[in-house]
Amino acid sequence: MSENNVILEEEKEVKESKNFIEQIIDKDLAEGVYEKVHTRFPPEPNGYLHIGHAKAILVNYGLAQKYGGKFNMRFDDTNPTKEDIEFVESIKEDVQWLGADWEDRLFFASDYFEEMYQGAVKLIKKGKAYVSDLTAEQIKEYRGTFTEPGKEDPYSNRSVEENLQLFEEMRAGKYRDGEKVLRARIDMASPNINMRDPVIYRVAHMTHHNTGDAWCIYPMYDFAHPIEDAIEGITHSICTLEFEDHRPLYDWVVRELEYPHPPKQIEQAKMYLKNVVTGKRYIKKMVMDGLVDGWDDPRLVSISALRRRGFTPESIRMFVDLCGVSKANSTADYAMLEYCIREDLKAKAPRMMAILDPVKLIIDNYPDGQTEMLPAVNNPENEALGGREIPFGKELYIEREDFMEEPPKKYFRMFPGNEVRLMNAYFVTCTGCVKDENGKVIEVHCTYDPASKGGNSPDGRKVKGTIHWVAAHSAVKAEVRLYENIIDEEKGVYNEDGSLNLNPNSLTVLKDCYLEPAFAGAKSYDRFQFVRNGFFCVDAKDSKPDALVFNRIVSLKSSFVLPK
Repeated sequence: MSENNVILEEEKEVKESKNFIEQIIDKDLAEGVYEKVHTRFPPEPNGYLHIGHAKAILVNYGLAQKYGGKFNMRFDDTNPTKEDIEFVESIKEDVQWLGADWEDRLFFASDYFEEMYQGAVKLIKKGKAYVSDLTAEQIKEYRGTFTEPGKEDPYSNRSVEENLQLFEEMRAGKYRDGEKVLRARIDMASPNINMRDPVIYRVAHMTHHNTGDAWCIYPMYDFAHPIEDAIEGITHSICTLEFEDHRPLYDWVVRELEYPHPPKQIEQAKMYLKNVVTGKRYIKKMVMDGLVDGWDDPRLVSISALRRRGFTPESIRMFVDLCGVSKANSTADYAMLEYCIREDLKAKAPRMMAILDPVKLIIDNYPDGQTEMLPAVNNPENEALGGREIPFGKELYIEREDFMEEPPKKYFRMFPGNEVRLMNAYFVTCTGCVKDENGKVIEVHCTYDPASKGGNSPDGRKVKGTIHWVAAHSAVKAEVRLYENIIDEEKGVYNEDGSLNLNPNSLTVLKDCYLEPAFAGAKSYDRFQFVRNGFFCVDAKDSKPDALVFNRIVSLKSSFVLPK
């Protein structure tokens, strides 16, 4: 193969490894359409962000980073009926947590209301917009269908002067909500229904979170959004596939308003997760009905809920990377998100012992009142996390499932006559148990081999079972919350009537859990691996220094296999 062919093959491989958005950007830069890449994340502040928004944030920010460009944070706050300052603050926190840095470029669409108004006036003067008195129902009727063209609006022949006067009166508050609208004059016979004289301004006497009562007319999203992008110098306006049919209107607005360097809209597929609820309407109802304890309930997939549960920004980024960028809609398995957090935490989180369903273990031949400190490694996969010393004594707590009086075959934990290893400690041999009047085991008894300190016997004998434990005298008591999917996965997300199929076992609260003393002082969002139980995080909402609360982020094992 010649040198030129080798170079061509290498260039082909580089191109193929890039997603379709990057290929469009490369072409635009090569042809001089734009000099620098400038992207934005433009949420409407009408709810909390969810995992799908994380993809939008990270794709837009990632493109700006990759091409040495700029990234804007902009609130698309053109609809005061649903927006709230609470959502503004929560969105800012989520974007910052994911690591997307907008530097000094935090904007609000409402900052541009005057320029949008002047843009509408410009369209009227060009004969490209008119005031209509049709109701919303009549506009819908006149618009036609996918197979039939629309009918001309009877008010579309008003003069430029009359339209300017009426639009000014709309702004001045002369008309009631819905009494008049401003429509773009495009083409009522267009095969694209979005181009059939869309409404671009409506009357709405609403107080706005940012502009107060300064305005009683508000621009429609399809008119406002391209103007916002053009004002800020956005080059590539990344959105989702449902806006593909809106792109001709986007282009029409920036072309008719004669912006010198119009932005380019590019659509990508949304990111869907199986059996999760992302709809703001449903989440709001669950919050209002007390089925969850807020938008950040760890059973949800809002970004704030994932953060509270214990997911890391790195795990979300890994998940978004694995899902990729494409034009085809697809659905990811929640198990892939769990895979990502396991991968991220397995070398980061200290591995410590916690007993979630405790039963007391008494070592009958261990000296009364004696305590010794036993060394333990914090994480075998990460030497940098160092080690600690764990107190050991006569009375311990072990997991109830680690003892059985009459075990099945291949049960290698504690049962009468069996020898096991206490992790980092000694070999012990079970001698029996004590039960209460109802037959419930309340104590397990054993003896220990003092020569096996550290978990190995000098005579070389082996044991098949190793169990974890916590010394009773120094244990830290905590509440632990175990989560399952809030949706009943066997039935699917929705019932026939549109209601949610909720899983009644989505939350299990364990009140009397015992943890080794190294957990004392754990702070909000601190993450640990509870040996043999999973990855856990200190709850940021309910945990207190003297009453720790832990959320299970994810169990240790999964059937999920990373696709090749």
